[in-house]
Amino acid sequence: MKTAMKFTFRKSRWPRRLLIVLAVAALATIGWQAKSRLKNDNPASSYQFTAIQKGDVEDVVTATGTLQPREYVDVGAQVSGQLQKIHVKVGSAVQAGDLLAEIDPTVYLSRVDASRAQLRNQRAQLKEREAQLALARIQFNRQKALMLEDATAEENLQTAEATLKSAEASLEALRAQIEQTESTLRGDEANLQYARVLSPMSGTVVSISARQGQTLNTNQQAPTILRVADLSVMTVRTQVSEADVGRLSPGMQAYFTTLGGQNKRWYGTLDQIEPTPTTTNNVVLYNALFDVPNPDGRLMTDMTAQVFFIVAQAKNTLQIPMGALQQQQRPPRTAAGNSENSGKGDGSHNGAPRKRQAIVKVLDANGKIADRTIEIGVTNRIVAQVISGLAEGEKVVSGLAEQGAQGSGAAPRRMMPPRL
Repeated sequence: MKTAMKFTFRKSRWPRRLLIVLAVAALATIGWQAKSRLKNDNPASSYQFTAIQKGDVEDVVTATGTLQPREYVDVGAQVSGQLQKIHVKVGSAVQAGDLLAEIDPTVYLSRVDASRAQLRNQRAQLKEREAQLALARIQFNRQKALMLEDATAEENLQTAEATLKSAEASLEALRAQIEQTESTLRGDEANLQYARVLSPMSGTVVSISARQGQTLNTNQQAPTILRVADLSVMTVRTQVSEADVGRLSPGMQAYFTTLGGQNKRWYGTLDQIEPTPTTTNNVVLYNALFDVPNPDGRLMTDMTAQVFFIVAQAKNTLQIPMGALQQQQRPPRTAAGNSENSGKGDGSHNGAPRKRQAIVKVLDANGKIADRTIEIGVTNRIVAQVISGLAEGEKVVSGLAEQGAQGSGAAPRRMMPPRL
């Protein structure tokens, strides 16, 4: 009897639980239908919006480059010998004329001493030859006077004349030998000076390729001892692909950042584009160079630079995401066939933008979405400059919201920007 009563009690609770479940399901259905009707009544809920705001827009050509000193000299040995002493180290600041290194001068000093001794000997011979010439001239004049008085034979006069001419020629030959010896002495003295390696310019020692005690041989090529560079101005050497080099022109502004530079920008002006390319892995690259001041010495040799050549820019201007542009009108082509932003403008634009029209979807004050035609200028892959048609703070459609994204944390699906 007790078991039957317990079973009856539990069975009587199931209808109540079923009613609760059905009521919850009905409320959920009603809520979902209300939400769907609300969504259909408000089409704006299907889109993602972005507010128009001000900022800088840059159209740039990017490239990777390296830093090198604008002025540097590879200091080599002009004479052979053992490198006795190096007076500097990497990083030493030097002035023009400072002693950098010394080569063993023994051989060159002995040559200088020998040349000087030979020169002294020849100068002594010169005095002897001059005395002989003077004596020959006196004897010739005497024979000439005696001949006028018929006091000597003609043969004696001829002998005296020949002796005089021989003395003059001998003196002239000795003077030529002295000039040759003096020239040899100057060369030996120069080689002796070359044993002291002096800095040809003011700057910093950036590398040392020789070692103290090393024997240097200049018979085939001049061995490099070290490099002195002026680090106050650095040259950025970049490699630009053939697809982008046509957008560059000397005089355009450029800037770069370095690894570990904390996003600091260094600015310069494009100096030249070398006409001869280099080919790496079947990719044709052209060297573009520009200089940048380095007064604090933070830029160092062989640093990697991420370079940006500014083709066009607009500062503190209204901007819109490229994904918000529904349709764009192609910019007019120039005589050269280039449809990109180019040219030089005023202080707000590095290049005067070519205006063109585009269509966007704008959310008005009543929550309605309407198409609007606007004018855009400088563009890049992310944003475009708004010249007219929109005001700061207005909202434009920048993407489509996925169904079920609201309240679920899912990211909305962006619309792809139209092709230029």
